Amino acid sequence: MAETIHPFYEEHRGAMEAAMRQRLDLAEGMLRAHVDPTGVAGIKREVMDEFGLVLAQMPYVGGAESRMSDFFMRLLGFMAISRVLRRHGVPLSVIGDIEREAYKAQLLTVPEAERLVAGEQFLSPENQAFLREQAAKSRDERFPEDFVYDFVEPGPGDDFTFGINYKACGFCKFAARHGDKDLLPNLCGLDFDAYATRGIHLERTQTLAGGASHCDFRFSPLRSA
Repeated sequence: MAETIHPFYEEHRGAMEAAMRQRLDLAEGMLRAHVDPTGVAGIKREVMDEFGLVLAQMPYVGGAESRMSDFFMRLLGFMAISRVLRRHGVPLSVIGDIEREAYKAQLLTVPEAERLVAGEQFLSPENQAFLREQAAKSRDERFPEDFVYDFVEPGPGDDFTFGINYKACGFCKFAARHGDKDLLPNLCGLDFDAYATRGIHLERTQTLAGGASHCDFRFSPLRSA
């Protein structure tokens, strides 16, 4: 029996599928360099079919009440790309390069001024207050497949604006459940461009996917070279 998509994700399905198609179009040049160029159209269709499966597998973690729902909706689609390219024998390191380049290109389709305003909002005191609330809620572990995290205040000698320590990762749980743990480093690698394109510097020295006790995200304004 086919799995059903949660109503929250079904509501956003059109936008998510459009974003996936855009990524695949942006990745087409790199795809042609690593697979049979005559088969690229078929691979793109295969990815969209796989994305339908990912949508049905996507865990519900509170919908609009949880900031992590957006992370699932924006990033789990890369699991579909990774699964398909892995089946076609593309090395994991190459898959990571394709996904990062496509994602960065997609992020840069948003006007710079809009991206920088979003970055300022992310670092703002108002958003920090929101993140503290969300972190406290996450520790209730209402949804088993969700993230669990702490908000980190900077100490006297710290030069970051604030941090988040992810103590449990929804992507790691998803990957373990569906046999995709080898794909996690590529997913983790998307974070740096996601923040940099909004004018945010991300420092991270360890990840749960890499075997650490937590992921240590530290955020600050991106300084010009």
